Amino acid sequence: MGRSIRITLFALLLLVVLVFGLTVGRQVFLVGGEPAPAPDLSQYNAYVYDQPRPLVEFSLTNEEGDTVTREDLRGRWTFVFVGYTNCPDICPAAMANLRRTDQLLSPELPQPDYLLVSADPEHDTPAKLKAYTDFFGEHFHGLTGDLDTLRQVAKSVSAVFVHRQVNGELLVDHSGHFALLNPDGDVQALIQPPHKPDQLAEAFERIYQWANANRQPG
Repeated sequence: MGRSIRITLFALLLLVVLVFGLTVGRQVFLVGGEPAPAPDLSQYNAYVYDQPRPLVEFSLTNEEGDTVTREDLRGRWTFVFVGYTNCPDICPAAMANLRRTDQLLSPELPQPDYLLVSADPEHDTPAKLKAYTDFFGEHFHGLTGDLDTLRQVAKSVSAVFVHRQVNGELLVDHSGHFALLNPDGDVQALIQPPHKPDQLAEAFERIYQWANANRQPG
């Protein structure tokens, strides 16, 4: 009887050790293993990169007349939109959707910036950009400057723009999506139209939660 009890206790001890080992091993795997894949946000017209895409290096001018580089975009989340202040329809609607999105964001989320990259630097002076972006809110900003540099920035967020003359008037055809930069200044996601503020807010929260959960220490 005593031997039987000892065998039973030994078996239970082995079981406890096995369960503990599996638990510890699972935690080590979760901490040190591969990060979770990017969330599928296709229902929000959003594509999230598992590995963020680097933004091109640049030097441009913001709405205050200050020089801005890629490094200045680090430290916060930023929605980027390529457009221009004389845009008759797409840009005002896009900016209004971003303003409404900003109003819908949970106060527990980090405050993002909203950046208009000009596709018409000939007319979009810093002063004009400031008057335009100030209308939408304090977190809205603009970039203007050298046309080729602006094209490179647009390309690095998967956007394009083309100038054409119609009856002597400059019109600019341009992409309509938003790019979301992470706090490292890299492209984390692209969000295609149609844009609905409630879905944009939900997509941002999901992306932030995923990125934050997979953030590497150090």
